[in-house]
Amino acid sequence: MHRLIVVILSAVDAAIAAAVGVAATLAPLTLLWVLGMGGSADWGALWPAGATIWQFGNLVPLQVTLPGDYLAVAGIDLGSASFVLSLAPLAFAAFTAIFAARSGVRASRADAWVTGVITGSLVFAAATTLIALTSANTLAEVERWQAILFPSLVFTLPLLAGAFVTEWREAGTGFVARLRDRVESARHGWGEAPGLIVRGTAVVLAGLVGLGALAFAVALILRGGEVIALFEAAHVDALGATVVTLAQLAYLPTLVVWGMSFVAGPGFAVGADTAVSPAGTQLGVIPGIPILGALPESTTPWLLLLALLPVGVGALAGWVARSRLVAPEIAVAEAPRFVPAEWDAAPEAARSSALTALLAGVDSARPPDQIGTDDSGGIPGDETDGNPDAIAARAVIALGIALLSAAGAALLAHLASGSIGPGRLAELGPAPGPVALAVGLEVLLGAAILLLSPRRRPKELASVPLPVGTEAATSVDSTPSPDADVSDGANAADTAPIDVPSPNSAPAPRRPPADPDGTATEDLGPRRPRPLPPLTQERPPID
Repeated sequence: MHRLIVVILSAVDAAIAAAVGVAATLAPLTLLWVLGMGGSADWGALWPAGATIWQFGNLVPLQVTLPGDYLAVAGIDLGSASFVLSLAPLAFAAFTAIFAARSGVRASRADAWVTGVITGSLVFAAATTLIALTSANTLAEVERWQAILFPSLVFTLPLLAGAFVTEWREAGTGFVARLRDRVESARHGWGEAPGLIVRGTAVVLAGLVGLGALAFAVALILRGGEVIALFEAAHVDALGATVVTLAQLAYLPTLVVWGMSFVAGPGFAVGADTAVSPAGTQLGVIPGIPILGALPESTTPWLLLLALLPVGVGALAGWVARSRLVAPEIAVAEAPRFVPAEWDAAPEAARSSALTALLAGVDSARPPDQIGTDDSGGIPGDETDGNPDAIAARAVIALGIALLSAAGAALLAHLASGSIGPGRLAELGPAPGPVALAVGLEVLLGAAILLLSPRRRPKELASVPLPVGTEAATSVDSTPSPDADVSDGANAADTAPIDVPSPNSAPAPRRPPADPDGTATEDLGPRRPRPLPPLTQERPPID
C-alpha cells in the first residue's frame, strides 16, 4: 500500500479514537442537560465537563475542589473540600488501547508500520493537546502535561505493540523480519523462546482477566439483593438511576481487575485499613455506591483454593508453549522426503539395491543399541533426553512467562487502584506488589509443570534419519531382529523390511519449488512472502 494512504488512514484512526472517546461522554451529558435543565445545551459548560471526564478515563488524575455552598449544604468539613480523584474508569482507556492496537495491525499489514505508528501517535497527541488547551475546569483541575502525556501513552503504546507483534509474525522483509529470522535460527528451542514467552503471557493475562470477570459475576449474582437495596436507598429517579448505571458500567473493567486480584490471593482494599481477600475480609464504612454492595461481608478459608485457578492458567500457557515446540519437530519427522526424478525413472530392482546399500551404510556406522536414534541418544526430536540446552530453553520460557505475567498483573492492579475521595477513600484497589508476586509464583508453578515434565515421542517417529536429497519416501522398521548381525551392512539391510513404492503407485510428493536464491520455500503460516527479484532476461515467446 502506498505510504500516503497509510498516513491518511493512521491519521483518521487517531482522530476517530479521540473523537469517539470524547463523544461518549458528551452525548449522555447533553441528554441529561436537555432532560434535566430543559432548553438548549450550554456547550460552554458541557465541553469542559465532557473533556475532563474523557481525560480522567484515560488515566489523568483530577484535583477536585468542592465549592463552599455545596460544603455548607452537605455539611462537609472544610478539610475535605479538596482531594485527588485518581481511580479511573478503565472502560475509556480500554477503548483507546484496543482502537490503537487495531490501527497498528493495519499499518503493519500495509507494509508501512513505522509510518503508521509515527503518524497515529502525532495526530492523537495533537488531539489531546487541543482538548487540554480548551477544557479548563475550575471544579476538577488537571495538570496540563499529564492531560497531554497520559492519553497519548494510552494510545501510542498499544499502537506500537500491535504493529510490532504483527510485523514479527507476518512480515517477510524489513528490520523486524530480519531480527526475527536471526532469533529463530537458534537451535534447541532458543529460537522460539521469545515468541512463546509473549504468546504464553497473552494466554495468562487473558485467562486472569476472564477469571476476574467470572468472580465479579458470581459475586454480583450472590449479592444482588444488597446492590438493589443500595439503589433504592439512593432515592434517585429514572434519570439519576441511568446516570449511576452508566458510571458503574464505565468502571466495569476496574472491578474485573479487582476480581482478578481476589482470585490470585492478595485481594484489594476499599478504603484505608480494609481488605477483601480469600484469607479474610475486613470492611469498615464503605461508600453508598450500589455496585459496592457485591463486596462479601465475610469469607471462608475454602476460598483459598481459588489460587489453583491461576496455576491452571499457567499450566495452560505452558501447554500452549510446549505444543508449539513439539509441533514443528513432529512435522519434520513426518514430512515426506525429497525424491530425485532419476529415482522414479529407475527400475524397481535398481531402486531396491540402492536403498539397501544406503541403509547399510547408515546403520553400520551406529552401535546396535542406537539404531533409530539421534546423536543425543534419545528418540529424534525428543529434547528432554541428553540435551541440556533444550531443558534450559524450556526453563527460560517458563520463567519468562511468569515474569511478564507478573508485570502485566502489576500494571493492571496499578491502573485499577487510586483515590475517590478524602480520608479513608484515598486508598482503593489492589496493591501492585503483592499481586505481581502471587501471580508470578502461581503462573511459574503451572507453566513449569507442563514445560519441564519429561515426555517422549511416539515410537513410530523413531525412524532411521536419511540424508536430505537422497532418501526415498519409504517406511523402514529400524528395529533389528535378534538374529541380525548389525556390524555387517549387507546382512542388516537384508533383515530390515523395506517398503519400496511400486511403479504403479502414486508418485512421492515433492518439495516445494526453490526461490531464486536457491533455498527451498517453507510454510510460514500467516507470514507475508518476500518479494521476488525482477527478471533479468525476457521470457521466450509462447508458440
